[in-house]
Amino acid sequence: MGTADRIIRVLVVAVIFILNYLGYLTGTVGIIAGIVGGIFLLTSIISFCPLYKLVGLNTCPAKK
Repeated sequence: MGTADRIIRVLVVAVIFILNYLGYLTGTVGIIAGIVGGIFLLTSIISFCPLYKLVGLNTCPAKK
């Protein structure tokens, strides 16, 4: 997982947290957004996304 991908994921988590805190995401939508945000945060911390592995996507720059 590339650095840009990790930064984008953390920014998405921050937006989800802010929207949830302000009350824009409530009920089922808020719960689902929280779960997605948790997954995004976890995958950016460990630098691995299992979904990318399944579809063969690589956002990490090639090592020379």
